[in-house]
Amino acid sequence: MGSAKQQASISRIMNILQEWDKGAKSVRRKILQDFIEQNQNKTGPELEQEFAQAASLFLTRLTAWLRLSYMTGNCLNELLQSITIFLSASSGHKFMTEFMEVGGTLTLLEIIGLKQAKEHDKAEALKCLHHIANAGRKYKELICESYGIRAVAECLAKSKGEETQDACKNLLLMLAQGNPKFQNQVYKGLIALLPCSSPKAQQMACNALRVVQPTVGSANATIIEPLLNLLRTLHLEVQFEAIELIKDLMDYEVADSLLSGLVALLRPALEDVLARNDQKDSEAGQVNTPLPVFVQQAAAAKTIGILVRESNKVAEKLVQLRVTHHLMYAMGNTDYADSQRQASITLEHFCRTFPIVDDHVRDAVGETLYDLFMSNPETLYLNMSHVQADVLVSNKVNIPKLVQRVD
Repeated sequence: MGSAKQQASISRIMNILQEWDKGAKSVRRKILQDFIEQNQNKTGPELEQEFAQAASLFLTRLTAWLRLSYMTGNCLNELLQSITIFLSASSGHKFMTEFMEVGGTLTLLEIIGLKQAKEHDKAEALKCLHHIANAGRKYKELICESYGIRAVAECLAKSKGEETQDACKNLLLMLAQGNPKFQNQVYKGLIALLPCSSPKAQQMACNALRVVQPTVGSANATIIEPLLNLLRTLHLEVQFEAIELIKDLMDYEVADSLLSGLVALLRPALEDVLARNDQKDSEAGQVNTPLPVFVQQAAAAKTIGILVRESNKVAEKLVQLRVTHHLMYAMGNTDYADSQRQASITLEHFCRTFPIVDDHVRDAVGETLYDLFMSNPETLYLNMSHVQADVLVSNKVNIPKLVQRVD
């Protein structure tokens, strides 16, 4: 009886394989849809039982058709879903080995790099790669050796779908964990994403860097410029992640360079200010988006305020970097109210924390403007005259000596 049942099962599988071999695209699509519906979450032994110990023969056909047709997209999503069933099967290690031996990993990486590939197809290919990486360090290394880090990072930068981008980020995080041979390469790949044109990719890259940084250990100096440039963004979710990453990096060797960079951003280069004036002249009467360096100036003032509220040690370093002079300069920027507001709020904290800063500010601006400033720094820009703004811009405040820390 058992033998007859086994024979019937073999006969059924042979018929399916023959249908596949002779069938047109519509026939193969139906076979794939039935397979997906009937075999979700099955283990390796269960798949073998379903295919009368011939599951590898079906997987071979799937991988062969994938390699032949992925450029055209024929049944691509169904193919990838079917392959995912094999790759995700517990106790199905042999299926993963068979898939990778015929170049399956490279094919998946090529799919996520195709311009014509649909977003849900890329997401499914990334799911396959996720299962491969999840199999252990050796498999992570195989993906990385196939230029997988670059392919996944580029997919994250260029993709328009949030599901695809999220899958890319999660795969990069997985490749960085428990993979010492390539963790620095993943780290550099995430840094390379910071200047990309996709705000969502920038946000995810910053978030991922916060996870990867403790694993890597030392911070790479190449992170400084692109990270500070992110403060030009008009997307608040990107700015938030950038500021959080800057906060984390205060515990690493790039901290002093970041602080110097933040202070420098409070005083944009002259050519950028002149460009703003030219824009105002050429587009008089029109509603303009703020100049990126002014957005960056306001964000830098905001970031400094956040940092000094968390650490008096950081505040002392900033005082020596002439942050008082630069914050006062930003307070006088009548072209961008948020710069004035953020700089005022941050400078007030310095004045209340360090008496020597308070004395220098009072002497530089006079009693009237000082009282106006300290009474309500958030609305100072609404009540300040152009003469008072000029006083702030032209200030010469310099506090050369060390400041005693206030506990």
